Amino acid sequence: MRNVERRGFLTLAAGVGAALAAEGARAAASSPDAFMLHPSGAMPNNERLPVLWYRQAFVPGDDLADRFDVLFARNGWPSQWHAGIYDFHHYHSTAHEVLGCARGGTRVMLGGENGRPVRFSAGDVLVLPTGTGHRNMTPDADILVVGAYPAGQHWDICRNAPDAAARARMATLPFPVSDPVGGTGGAVPALWHRV
Repeated sequence: MRNVERRGFLTLAAGVGAALAAEGARAAASSPDAFMLHPSGAMPNNERLPVLWYRQAFVPGDDLADRFDVLFARNGWPSQWHAGIYDFHHYHSTAHEVLGCARGGTRVMLGGENGRPVRFSAGDVLVLPTGTGHRNMTPDADILVVGAYPAGQHWDICRNAPDAAARARMATLPFPVSDPVGGTGGAVPALWHRV
């Protein structure tokens, strides 16, 4: 009986792994929108690295947060939280960030007061280089976002213009070796280059 249960579990696990691989391939095949944000007020943004926006890269479903956790971790961006997005302008000086919308949606203002508003919906992924301002403008009551960062990087919360130490941290922050969605063949290695 125990061998049958184990065999059944392994078959189920293989099926889930294949489904995740197929979804990861689908997401990787979708090209993200890539755009630059210039400094705006206290938000330094990142004038060297583009924001990447994968629209509807994943099919929404009850287990989308778990699917983000697995895919992001497999690509070297382990998740650190499941929650919403802060409703005030902020950026991170100690980490690059990926946000996966697992449920609901919102308008996110990227780049500060005069930045770029985007409709962030279930199945979307935003990859924000260090310094990128972001704020939740109109959260749905049921929004759920997965936040992940390159291995070894941990986020801070910055609301004021960066001082010299924060600018130095952002300028020397290591680049991730893979894209959280597309892995080593994805958009981050292709589009993020140190100038």
